[in-house]
Amino acid sequence: MLLGSAGLFVLLVSGLQAGAAEQEVRAMVGSDVQLGCVDPRGGSFDLSDLMVYWQVGGSHTVVAYYFPENSSASHQDGQYRNRASLSLAAMRRGDFSLHLRNVTPQDGHTFDCLVFRKSVLEKMLEAKVTLHVAANYSLPVVSTASGASPDGALTFTCMSSDGYPRPNVYWINRTDNSLLDEALHNSTVSRNARGLYDVLSILRVPQAPSVDVGCWIENVVLQQNLTGSSRTETFVGTTDRITEHPAGPPEEKGAAALIILAVLCMAGVGVGAWVCRSRCPRGGYAGAQTVGSTLEFTDRA
Repeated sequence: MLLGSAGLFVLLVSGLQAGAAEQEVRAMVGSDVQLGCVDPRGGSFDLSDLMVYWQVGGSHTVVAYYFPENSSASHQDGQYRNRASLSLAAMRRGDFSLHLRNVTPQDGHTFDCLVFRKSVLEKMLEAKVTLHVAANYSLPVVSTASGASPDGALTFTCMSSDGYPRPNVYWINRTDNSLLDEALHNSTVSRNARGLYDVLSILRVPQAPSVDVGCWIENVVLQQNLTGSSRTETFVGTTDRITEHPAGPPEEKGAAALIILAVLCMAGVGVGAWVCRSRCPRGGYAGAQTVGSTLEFTDRA
């Protein structure tokens, strides 16, 4: 004879013991997962003599169940209807695992599995399975406000979205990978329409010649750290001092050009003197000597 739903719940919960072995399972949002509840003795089981019951631990929420006289899902909680199921073929082999489809953030619970022999109302199997639900955060995007604020501080903004569970947010000094003081940043974590978390973190640090910071989003369930970075450099002085290949000021450029022109002119005069020395008439030699003495003086200089 089938017990009423209230009487059935009291009966099953009264058989639950705190010493049940507990398993931990991780699943991504949107995936399918199996929560194990297997009789270690194996063998073949008569389903007409079994009652199987899955519930959310510490609550009256019915996830899935099997009673020989009632195959409907009338007692199943609406959030698990058409998502949570048991396999008749597997149960005949002693596998009473729960199949949960399209995992949501709200499925992060400890679930209790209870299997009874109906003929003697004896509990033959008990299991507890904790489901940890997770979703990957997007890669953090770090942006920098243009220039320093009036008080001389630099502002960095870090954004990441669609993750689960609630993250830990850190800012780091990428120069030595040290954590920045939490007082320097303010983080806002909010739930979006999908039940996932979005993160907005704002960091304010004193202006410095070179600031290299990173935003660190930690997902504890996935043991995952995602980092976005931004580097800001501030230069003090004239432009020519920070150019990779500096050029001299205009005055220096003009002086260098005059020196080069003078050298070329003197070289031309020297060539002319040599030609004149070999080809000009003797009457012009004195002039040539004068030029020659000038060249020699110039050479010694």
